[in-house]
Amino acid sequence: MKTFKQSSLLKKDSQTNRKLELNYRRAKHTDHSPDLDKLAEEFNYENCRHSYWNPVEFSLLYGTPLWEQSTASQKVLLNQLYWVAYYSQIISAEIATIFFNQTSATGLYSLEGFRLICDTLDLETRQERSHINCFRTVIDEVEKTLFGKRLFSYPMRSPFRETMIFANTNQFKNWWKKIQLYSFGLISAGNPFLACQYLTVRGIRTLNGKLVQHKLSQFHTNNTEDSPIPAQISYYHFLDESFHFNTSTILSHDVISCLQPPTPFERQITNLGIWGCQKDHYHVSVAVNGIFWYDPALYFTIYQVLRSPFFGLSVEEAKAMLTACFTQETDGLHRSFKTHDEAIASYQLYLNSLDFISASNKEMKLMASNSIPRYLKTQRKALDRFFKQQELTVN
Repeated sequence: MKTFKQSSLLKKDSQTNRKLELNYRRAKHTDHSPDLDKLAEEFNYENCRHSYWNPVEFSLLYGTPLWEQSTASQKVLLNQLYWVAYYSQIISAEIATIFFNQTSATGLYSLEGFRLICDTLDLETRQERSHINCFRTVIDEVEKTLFGKRLFSYPMRSPFRETMIFANTNQFKNWWKKIQLYSFGLISAGNPFLACQYLTVRGIRTLNGKLVQHKLSQFHTNNTEDSPIPAQISYYHFLDESFHFNTSTILSHDVISCLQPPTPFERQITNLGIWGCQKDHYHVSVAVNGIFWYDPALYFTIYQVLRSPFFGLSVEEAKAMLTACFTQETDGLHRSFKTHDEAIASYQLYLNSLDFISASNKEMKLMASNSIPRYLKTQRKALDRFFKQQELTVN
């Protein structure tokens, strides 16, 4: 005969329960989705076309010859294009988050007493939809107004894609990534440990965003009386994401104590996920500091910006500017590597207490193997190929 018994270790762990309850209560109470929905409705590019949207150092190709040679109005445009590029990447990450929040909730809801976690993930999923809508509203209007087409953005996509928009990829790699994501979604939906450990990967990715977005949000807090709508969006998004990071940390560091110890298979899958995150975050972008894009994949987009009426460069001038920005050691490159180093250090600290994480992941060996000389060597080879593919004349 079946009897009732309390099988939930989570309920027995009062400290972890309190953390979860407090995080959920505060996130629900301070949900900024309505604020972001309202800002999306109010946004009009013409009303903030001539103002900065981020701290000045968060501008497209800041600290490179393009920035140094730009006029005051061009610098404002580069600052706005950083916002467009940055949040285009955030949309991609949040599309994936929506799906994997739900597969994780599916994997955990089968356990007694885990409803609170699932409710938290549901709240965050709803917030992500609001975030995406808000970002797309701004980005679509800006790119349509300025260029009449998409440059950094893209039509809505499935979560089974490369998370990094501008990645070192090809058709086979895209197919393989799709298979991996499908497989993880299926496995984690029936495996509580892996459902929980998706949040380890999410925590790492959110941690990098948190480091950058805190700085972006300060542009609004330091200019509240005259803050453009995109800056306000950065601020409210950061507040929501702070609770998302808390959720990731609690699940990946505390809730695991309420689960059975991981099997060798579960350890392997978890470490493969973190290694994949290292691969995504290996590259350093001089174009968009804080987003670890593969700059060769960005060449054509930047080329189109340079050739647009806003900069008006000839083919030869655009080619020379690409060479100066991407193949030379600049202040912008050092700033981007500084952000990369900060991310490595924060990831190492985040993973340090998790005994099922491999040494190569804890030390972030793959990410740490990148360097300025390696970056420049890659750019020189890749830019030469780009010029030949575009049939541009090389000096």
